[in-house]
Amino acid sequence: ILSSDDIEDVSLFDADDDVSRRSKKSKIRHPVASFFHLFFRVSAIVVYLLCELLTSSFIACMVTIILLLSCDFWAVKNVTGRLMVGLRWWNQVDDDGRSHWVFEARKVSAQGGKSSSEAESRIFWLGLITCPMIWVIFAFSALFSFKVKWLAVVVMGVVLQGANLYGYIRCKVGSRKNLTSIATSYLGKQFLRQTMATENQAAS
Repeated sequence: ILSSDDIEDVSLFDADDDVSRRSKKSKIRHPVASFFHLFFRVSAIVVYLLCELLTSSFIACMVTIILLLSCDFWAVKNVTGRLMVGLRWWNQVDDDGRSHWVFEARKVSAQGGKSSSEAESRIFWLGLITCPMIWVIFAFSALFSFKVKWLAVVVMGVVLQGANLYGYIRCKVGSRKNLTSIATSYLGKQFLRQTMATENQAAS
């Protein structure tokens, strides 16, 4: 049984915390991971756009695109997220048979340094956000142009890449409880500043 109350946030990769801290933030320290983070998802989009020019077989195009999307989902979920930005998410079932969604984020070092580079982080989030948006555009295009046979393919692209996007956003921002506490703290600080500014103006 899956419920939103079963979601938990934990820290991860204690063993990996000291692996890549020596490099500069602007360097791409995982070029292979960065390449495959974009390769599968961009290849799926290119094949979708050019499939009618490459072959007349709809089945061959559909299978190729679905394979690329599946490889992309596995690689991003299990490899590139961990290496490039120190995030990971998955589902596990406990001894009672209850399903838990686990969202992990690598701890920041005591010196405040980050183990992921800024260049890799930009590549990761750019690919993670842009490609699902493109598949959403493809879905509306297929729907309005009555290309019903392509709907299953584009919906698969939206679902698989959207799932990774949602999972990593949850890893990045934390649980709903954390979001609520952050928003409450921010509003409280803003109210306090405004009150102090008003009192200072009245005193002067």
